[in-house]
Amino acid sequence: MAAAGAAGLALSGLAGVPGAVAQSGIPPVDQIVHSPNIRQIANIPKQAPFNTTNALGTDIAFTGDHAIVGNYDGFVIYDIKQPSKPEIVSQVLCPGSQNDVSVSGNLLFLSTDSSRSDNSCQSAPLPASNKGAWEGIKVFDISDLKNPKYVSAVETDCGSHTHTLVPDEKTDSTLLYVSSYAPAANLPDCQPPHDKISIVKVPNQAPQDAALIATPVLFPDGGNPGGDNPDGTRRSATTGCHDLTAFPEKNLMGGACMGDGVLIDITDRLNPRVIERVQDNVNFAFWHSATFNNDGTKVVFTDELGGGGLATCNAKFGPNRGADGIYDITGTGDDRKLEFRSYYKISRYQAETENCVAHNGSLIPVKGRDIMVQAWYQGGISVWDFTDSANPKEIAWWERGPLSNTENITGGSWSAYYYNGYIYSSDIQKGLDVLDVRDRATAPGKSVKFDEFNPQTQPRYGR
Repeated sequence: MAAAGAAGLALSGLAGVPGAVAQSGIPPVDQIVHSPNIRQIANIPKQAPFNTTNALGTDIAFTGDHAIVGNYDGFVIYDIKQPSKPEIVSQVLCPGSQNDVSVSGNLLFLSTDSSRSDNSCQSAPLPASNKGAWEGIKVFDISDLKNPKYVSAVETDCGSHTHTLVPDEKTDSTLLYVSSYAPAANLPDCQPPHDKISIVKVPNQAPQDAALIATPVLFPDGGNPGGDNPDGTRRSATTGCHDLTAFPEKNLMGGACMGDGVLIDITDRLNPRVIERVQDNVNFAFWHSATFNNDGTKVVFTDELGGGGLATCNAKFGPNRGADGIYDITGTGDDRKLEFRSYYKISRYQAETENCVAHNGSLIPVKGRDIMVQAWYQGGISVWDFTDSANPKEIAWWERGPLSNTENITGGSWSAYYYNGYIYSSDIQKGLDVLDVRDRATAPGKSVKFDEFNPQTQPRYGR
C-alpha cells in the first residue's frame, strides 16, 4: 500500500492540479503517484482463483457495508465497514465476461456476454455460432453474503454486456435493461440489425421466475453507420447499446450506444422512448457510458476509443479523443435537447504500454456542484468538476506506473465510484483499491450516506 509522491492530506481547496507529465516523467512500473489531496488507504490484491492475468476485475455495486466486484471469472464480496481495512467475505466462481454486477435487496444480478455451453457456473466456452450457446442475465440470492446462491438465468439476444437496474415498486419487481451489441449473420442468437435493448423482469419475492418481457427498438433507422477515422481508428456503427444509465426520479435514461448518444424517456418503463439523439463523428469513436448530474440537466458521455485496450492518453490522440463529452440538457418534455459544451480528458501522458481511455465513474454527492470521480484504466483515477460545463477542471488524481515497460497488459482502474465518503476502485489486475480524497470541494460528500448504490441507477441526493 506504499504511496509515492506528495503526501499530507490537509484540506487544500485546489482548483486544479499539476498538468501533463511528459513521457520522461512517467513513473516506474507499479509506483504510485498522486496529487496532494488524495491517497490510497487500502488495497486487497486479487485472490485465487481470480488472481490470473485473464481474470479481469470489472464493475462494482454496493449494499450496506459491502462492495460487490465483478470479475471475468465470477464476483467477490468485500466487507467495507472499515474502509481502510476491507475484508473478503466470499468469492463466487462463475466464468462469463464481463460479469458486471448490480444489487437490489437480497438479489444480485450478473451480466454474461461471452457465449457459454449452458447457463450454469460450471459452463465452458462455446462459439456463439453454435445455437446451443448461452449468454444473458444470472440471478443470485445474497441474503447470506458468505454463501450466495444461484437462483435463475434469462437468455438475451447478443448476451448482456452491461445491464441497468430500475425498481418497479408497483409490481414488487426489479427491471433490468440489458445492453448488448455486435450482431452477425452467422450468430443465431445475435442477428442483425439488433437495434434494440432487452428488458428482464425479476419478481423480488420469486426471482426464480425472472423472464424477458420486452425488446424495444431504439434505432428504427439503424443508427450511426460508422466509418474510418484518419488516424486508423474506426468510428463504431450503432448495433445496440453499450451502457444505459437510469435516473428513475426524473424518468430519464442516458444511452451510450456505440455511434450514438441518446436521451430516453422511461415514464412508461416497458416502452422507453428516445427523445434526443446526438453523434460526434469527429472525436468520438465508441459511445461507452453516461452519467447525469444530480439535477438531471447534464450528461457526461464517455468515448472508449480503442475498446479499452489502446494507449490513447498521449500526444498522438490529444485532448479530445478518448475523452468525456459534456452535454447540457436544454428544453422540456419531448423538446429536450443535448447541447455539447466541452471535452474532458486527463492531461497526464501515459506510456505507450498503458491502456488508457475514459471509463466508468460516478458523482461525488456535493449539493450545488457537479463533481465526478472516474476511472481511466492505467491512466488511474481522476476527480473533476464540471459545474461549468464549458470549463471542466480536475480536483485530484491518483495513478500507478505502467504494469510493464515492454508489453501491453490490460490493466488499471475499470471502475472508480464514490460511496459513503470514500472512492472504491476495481483495478483489473491489482484488485480492490480504496482512496480517500480530502479537498474543500469534495468535503460535503462525506456526509451523504446510501444504503445501496448501483452507479448505473443514479439516486438523487441533497433534496
